[in-house]
Amino acid sequence: MNRICFLTRNYRGLANAGNKAKTDNEDTLTDLGAINLGLTRSFHRNKVVTFFLDLAGVIRCCLRLKRGDVLFLQYPVKKYFAFLCRMSHLKGAKVATVIHDLGSFRRKKLTVAKEISRLSHADYIIGSNEVMRQWLTDHGLQRPTGSLGLFDYRSEAMPCTHSPYRQGHARVVYAGSLAMRKNAFILKLQEQEAQAKSYELHLYGNRDGLPGLKDSSAMVIHGFSPADAFIAHVDADFGLVWDGDALDDCTGNFGEYLRYNSPHKASFYLRAGLPIITWSHSAIAPIILREGIGMVIHSLDDMNHQLASLTPEAYQEMKGNTDRILQKLQRGGFLSDALIEMSRHLPSPLSPQQP
Repeated sequence: MNRICFLTRNYRGLANAGNKAKTDNEDTLTDLGAINLGLTRSFHRNKVVTFFLDLAGVIRCCLRLKRGDVLFLQYPVKKYFAFLCRMSHLKGAKVATVIHDLGSFRRKKLTVAKEISRLSHADYIIGSNEVMRQWLTDHGLQRPTGSLGLFDYRSEAMPCTHSPYRQGHARVVYAGSLAMRKNAFILKLQEQEAQAKSYELHLYGNRDGLPGLKDSSAMVIHGFSPADAFIAHVDADFGLVWDGDALDDCTGNFGEYLRYNSPHKASFYLRAGLPIITWSHSAIAPIILREGIGMVIHSLDDMNHQLASLTPEAYQEMKGNTDRILQKLQRGGFLSDALIEMSRHLPSPLSPQQP
């Protein structure tokens, strides 16, 4: 019988959003009957221990692979991606991979040609979303491809009951690691403090990352909050997905990456029961509009205008759709759907008719 297999590793903690997304995917794979061929997942922080644990896991995975298996990898796989693909093919197995991050984009660690060449070792590639899937094809990837849409977000925490939405007084959350290279736009919003706003901006993160950041009537700084505590206790109306140093566009490497990536931050907000506000040119904008789980804006001034006119009835429809999507995120629904689509191209115990 064909098996879906995966390889876990030592994650050195879950504070990193990428690690959280990967372990959530592993839990979904396990729920679907997939088999971990590596060592047991671990969280040792020592780099030397991490190296040897990961190497041992890779070796164990290669020894346990069988003909007809589908090995599911989460890209990027440090050091071992091409090796694991080659070993899988030597043993008569296929390789599928889901993309969390592209080194040729934000970090510029690879050329586009090198990245496409590396991904081509796999037999099936799942892009973060439809925009990334199309980008891969346009840049020469000649393998079957699919798309994830949004990263799932599993948590024991459940959202609190939010206070009623008040038109013209929306509470918008921005959560994450605050830093000049990623979200200097917040300081520019602060400079507009004298202008009337239809919302309050609530920041969750290390305020020291943005020198000069200060509390005001329109900007409330809460500091860092652990993810599960945020989900269980945040009382707000929207989560903002915006990067860069400009108010009228998402700029810089982080801002441009929104054109192609599905930010884990978006799934985090939705899992907390918060509809999304995001850039109109972001890759997830079509998903937000199609599912009715938020609004898209051309600029942050546009956000001010749209929130001023958003009625409680329209907001409640968004909130109802968000509550539906958060249940899908919790059960690993986006990855499950992508795997069912994959089964049309690779041998798999998952049937395309499976709900």
